Amino acid sequence: MGEAHYTARLVWSGSALGPTRSVESYSREFRAEFEGKPPLRGSADPAFHGDPALYNPEDLLVTALSACHMLSYLAVCAHAGIAVRSYEDAVVGTVARKDGRVRFVDVLLRPKVLLEPGSDIETAKALHRKAHDICVTVNSVNFPVRHEAEVAIASDSLASI
Repeated sequence: MGEAHYTARLVWSGSALGPTRSVESYSREFRAEFEGKPPLRGSADPAFHGDPALYNPEDLLVTALSACHMLSYLAVCAHAGIAVRSYEDAVVGTVARKDGRVRFVDVLLRPKVLLEPGSDIETAKALHRKAHDICVTVNSVNFPVRHEAEVAIASDSLASI
């Protein structure tokens, strides 16, 4: 793959409620716009005076890491002939003060994967490492992104996790 570019337009939509006269009073709401896609409404984390009903940048970062791993995993499984029936992840990101800055210090992906009966479960488990290694988003952050995957064979009567 050559070079790729991703664009977005970010608008501080909270400005309609007034200017930044004090730290407590201004709205943190924003709108992210992507060509050809629905806009996304967000805010700061409630700890930073944000709206708890809206997505915050930290939510979006852990979701991006999880989604990238999942999409990479599904691709490597398809290439390897592993039939994934379902996949869900309960990702946890940890933010703490490190080196004088508040930052992500760790993200743990905890995917639960169900395979079609007859699938090679050991290969499917090993493919998480390959997915991790090729995930663009994981390769772009400066903190550990770990994964603790559970992989099982689905029973014929089980449609999802």
